[in-house]
Amino acid sequence: MTEAILIVGATGLIGNLLVRKLIADGRDKGLHLLVRKPLEGDYGAATVHAAPTQQWPEVIASIKAKRAVSCLGSTMKKAGSKEAFAAVDRDLVGSVGKAAKAAGAQQFITVSSTMANAEASGFYLKVKGQAEQLLRGENFKRLDIIRPGLLRGQRSGDPRLGESLAIIASPVMDRLLHGSLRRYRSIDGGEVASAIATLLHEEQPGAIIHENDAIWNLAGS
Repeated sequence: MTEAILIVGATGLIGNLLVRKLIADGRDKGLHLLVRKPLEGDYGAATVHAAPTQQWPEVIASIKAKRAVSCLGSTMKKAGSKEAFAAVDRDLVGSVGKAAKAAGAQQFITVSSTMANAEASGFYLKVKGQAEQLLRGENFKRLDIIRPGLLRGQRSGDPRLGESLAIIASPVMDRLLHGSLRRYRSIDGGEVASAIATLLHEEQPGAIIHENDAIWNLAGS
């Protein structure tokens, strides 16, 4: 029997690339995509569940996925306020994790951010760290926390001027970041997606943080 895999945030940069990779690799049977609005296009054998976020716990309970992936993430500009940003990047992530664990998930993979820390002074990194804290509290058999550096890739409908300028400068900046500073280098979204696809085979228990070097190794880059 094919095990069920749940992906939330399938329309974002990493989520979309991950879904496309799994479909291309013939791993779409048993794949469930949970989104807010119906999706257009071909998603192979994957099952798309479109529902308002308030209904997500109920949908997750019905799927009973063994493995769940959260690629959820917003921006301050897109969210419109700190409260709205935290509602997605912390509260919704935590809610998905809680529902997945209650439904029997053994593994949970979440895309966070380098330097995420629940005690950070910066709001963004603090929220990301708090989300990680909520997921740790669910005591999954296996928890994978992905902490990429600056993400490179084509995002639709969400222009980020500061980030775009940083990406343009990244080839030069990356060469200056060595040793422990390699975690801050830019990284392609496709490499992060490939790393997650590799982790979906993982059975070893534990809570593991994956920064750039680990992500590149998992992606085979």
